[in-house]
Amino acid sequence: MNIQTTTRLTAAEAALVEAYNNQFGDLPGDGDVAAIRDRLLDDLKTAGLPTRRFEAWHYTDFKNLLRSVPTEIGTGNVEQLEPIVDGSQVLSVLQGGASSKAAVGDLIVSRYAESLTNGSAAAGLSVLGKDDAIARINGSFVRDGYVVEFPEGTELDAPLEVQFLHAGGQIHSRLPMTFGANVKATVIEHHRAVTANAALVSHVSDITVGEGTELTWIILQQQGEFDTHLGQIRIDLGADAKLRLFVINAGGKLVRQELHIKVTGEGADLTLRGINLLGGDTHTDVTMVLGHYVPNTGSTETVRNVVFDRAKGVFQGMIRVAPDAQKTDAKMACNTLLMSDDAEFSVKPELEIFADDVQCGHGATVADINHTHLYYLMARGIPENKARAMLVNAFVAEIVEELEDEALVEALEGVISAWLEKHA
Repeated sequence: MNIQTTTRLTAAEAALVEAYNNQFGDLPGDGDVAAIRDRLLDDLKTAGLPTRRFEAWHYTDFKNLLRSVPTEIGTGNVEQLEPIVDGSQVLSVLQGGASSKAAVGDLIVSRYAESLTNGSAAAGLSVLGKDDAIARINGSFVRDGYVVEFPEGTELDAPLEVQFLHAGGQIHSRLPMTFGANVKATVIEHHRAVTANAALVSHVSDITVGEGTELTWIILQQQGEFDTHLGQIRIDLGADAKLRLFVINAGGKLVRQELHIKVTGEGADLTLRGINLLGGDTHTDVTMVLGHYVPNTGSTETVRNVVFDRAKGVFQGMIRVAPDAQKTDAKMACNTLLMSDDAEFSVKPELEIFADDVQCGHGATVADINHTHLYYLMARGIPENKARAMLVNAFVAEIVEELEDEALVEALEGVISAWLEKHA
């Protein structure tokens, strides 16, 4: 299908339409998938990219912030990296393409391109509402990724790291994962640029967590300084399941990371921890919509942000408690260090509570480095820049240390320290 451009499209919108017209013949998918792709792109063209008039994008005027888009798929030689935790099992998606020979123990692994080709992926190419630009872009262009199933009772001795690596251009991937009952696993979703070439990256992870499963899921985003990263994770949390979700943003020029979480099993518990490291003139937006739908569930969300230079950040957190979700215990906090007079961070916490027997609350703080602590370190001979870096590192390291896995904590603290050395 040839989608025609019009004069009212922005340069980025027109580039997306042009890219779709150029790529459509090569995109994998049966007739149903092709029809869905056409509809998603046409809806995107009709609605346009989100502006501040879209409530969920109020602090991220995406139409104006996205000035240009690569029109070609990424090219270039990209090789799998060593995992961030020694001994991890690795699945790699290199320049948007998954390995055809991927295998991890007893896990059932297949390429997402196969699901597109046989049409089984069609139902998953859905949007979450009229302002879901990420799903529209991803569904229009996605080529590959992995479909992974964890059989009941699976226990991984080491993390599973899924590497999404690119060298620029357009990169669109997908990662549906299903966890059976009583699984114990750690998964690292690692997005990284390996060159300075500009990229438009979109990714959707679709996670179903079975009864009694204990899952740690880490999103580590390390895109390049000219990259746009559009990430979305969709989670359904089953009965008595325990999910620890860690999100670390340490890169990208324009970043939107959406967390859509449904707590649908009684006794389920969610722990969300986020770290946003922002520098230069970047713009990073983390938006969460968390729904408690059944009784006796809990969640805690803590987000720590460090903002240097002229960077701008956003955290929007919505907790919805349904009428049937009595005995819900949900708490949310967002803490920010502004390291520059030109740095900005916007926080929008929201609660929608339709049950009367709940404990819910939220809070937010914005501050500079504690000057008493800074003076204390400098009085002991530590240079000011080193002392500042130590205090910032302590501010975010507290979050990472909750993981309790020594090797994983050390690896992530290394990522944070390297970022601070470069920016602080």
